[in-house]
Amino acid sequence: MAAVIAERPQRTGAPGWDEALRTWEQTNAPEGCKVEIIEGIVTVAPPPESDHNDTADELQRLLYTVIPRDWGIYQTQGLVAPGKQGLFIPDLAVIPKKLLPRPRERQTADVAQLIVEITSRSNANHDRVEKLHAYAATGVPLYLLLDPWHSGRPTATLYGEPEGGSYRVLEMVKYGDELRLPTPFDVTVDTSLFPVG
Repeated sequence: MAAVIAERPQRTGAPGWDEALRTWEQTNAPEGCKVEIIEGIVTVAPPPESDHNDTADELQRLLYTVIPRDWGIYQTQGLVAPGKQGLFIPDLAVIPKKLLPRPRERQTADVAQLIVEITSRSNANHDRVEKLHAYAATGVPLYLLLDPWHSGRPTATLYGEPEGGSYRVLEMVKYGDELRLPTPFDVTVDTSLFPVG
């Protein structure tokens, strides 16, 4: 279960946001935990389970076959969604290497060509709601939500065409079916490879 460790700031750039960033930087969570700021609140999520890691691994292996050499796939890259008071660490973020931030800089999420979040039982709504809206508002072109906890029937949903802070659903499939990632990836994801607990 996610733990709250800071007050909700008023808006990005306000003293509350600065306090949330300071708290985030100073949080000494156990190894493997994910510390993020979601809607201005610093949260700590426990390390993901094996199925979560296996899903990330399967997708990462596929993506490496289609991305350019000068792009990377990152699992620990902090990305900021300023208008939504968020600092997220996506499960996977595909980012051109030249756009990675320098040390001590924060990068906005829109540098990512694709962000992938894999829901966990304890924090699925963060991925389904808050992060969905934050990534759309920031202008991330593609957001893939892998949701093994979706109403008892695991699903993969691809969001795209961000406009006005919202995404359009490009495709939604149940686990076991194939999902097509469009340009610049042009690859089919076989969701039957993703474990279901």
